[in-house]
Amino acid sequence: MTVCYRHPDRATALRCTRCDRHICGDCMRGASVGQHCLDCAKEGAASAPRAGRLTRVVTDTPVVTYGLIALSVLAFVGQLSSHELESELVLWTPAVADGQIYRLLTSAFLHYGPMHLMLNMWALYVVGPALEGGLGRVRFTTLYLLSALGGSVAAYLLAPMNAATAGASGAIFGLFGATLILGRRLNVDVGWIGALIVINLVFTFTVPNISWQGHLGGLITGLVIASVYGYPPLAYRGRLQAAAVLVVLAVLVALIWWRTAELVS
Repeated sequence: MTVCYRHPDRATALRCTRCDRHICGDCMRGASVGQHCLDCAKEGAASAPRAGRLTRVVTDTPVVTYGLIALSVLAFVGQLSSHELESELVLWTPAVADGQIYRLLTSAFLHYGPMHLMLNMWALYVVGPALEGGLGRVRFTTLYLLSALGGSVAAYLLAPMNAATAGASGAIFGLFGATLILGRRLNVDVGWIGALIVINLVFTFTVPNISWQGHLGGLITGLVIASVYGYPPLAYRGRLQAAAVLVVLAVLVALIWWRTAELVS
């Protein structure tokens, strides 16, 4: 098993496309072609003409990833402190239909028990930094929140009426799907993430009390968003990405409206 050249304790299959050294997710930075290690990214930024330098500063700190982990941990502490907080914020179909739309997102930061929290936060810690470094903070945040919303909308549409759903799993599955799509786009080995998705789907459909609706909804949303991020022509990429994100959001909103109207009628 190969290891990161800066972190010998971390196994990885990723390589810098400039120097060919193995790098982990924390050390990977997106490039116009492939991905670079931190040293090559800094060298490239230093050698670039001043007028054409990238405005995004290469950083070791995945601020959004750590912030999302912190929010989930704080929310779990709040759950332990007050049972009312949990009942007011989890995804519960009758409450959403009654106008409490915010539950579709707040439920993604709540968890049922410490093991549920630790598994999701570990997965976010593993795949989040690489995606955040490659996509940038704004696009990564958009990917996470839309995947969380996609998972919640799928649960709102398909889960039993009285099921109370919570957890970041929908967003995590979205990140898994994005890692698969963007890894293939960059021609890196994505067999490990494909196997991880399959294993988690097997658990999803075999272990009781797991929201398969939320997992599939998040995965599909992540696959769609990542395809939009990775494949449009460079000349129109920014506008196409913004337009596609708005279209995905509009579709999710339309599904929420349709389901709510159906339940109310």
